[in-house]
Amino acid sequence: MILIFSGSTNLGAPKNTSRIIGPFLHWLAPGISDQAVERVQFAVRKCGHLTEYAILSLLLWRARRYSSDLRPKGWQWSTAGFAILISATYAATDEFHQSFVSTRQASVWDVLIDTAGATVGMILLWKLGDWFKRWE
Repeated sequence: MILIFSGSTNLGAPKNTSRIIGPFLHWLAPGISDQAVERVQFAVRKCGHLTEYAILSLLLWRARRYSSDLRPKGWQWSTAGFAILISATYAATDEFHQSFVSTRQASVWDVLIDTAGATVGMILLWKLGDWFKRWE
């Protein structure tokens, strides 16, 4: 959560992240247009939202799963729902925080993307656990 919070400051502003992605894209494809670079940067930033909240939900799920007993329980949808709910709540507070940062802007769409990332993280975990027969 601290990493997500620090990314919500000026450090994670589009003008700062474009200093990394833009030159890399120009190195990879020297003739790439500025419009294409902007589209790729946008996609990378939104994929970052998905990924960071998928990881957050996995960490919350793990913490909740091991909190009351040293032996882990099988799959429980209530634990997954808890992880998604806390992730979504944190996403909303993170966007609220961004509304006070001059180089950032708050977006309801980002909260939805973050919540989708948390949900995707839980679904992937459930499917992997089912595939490896961990939830029996």
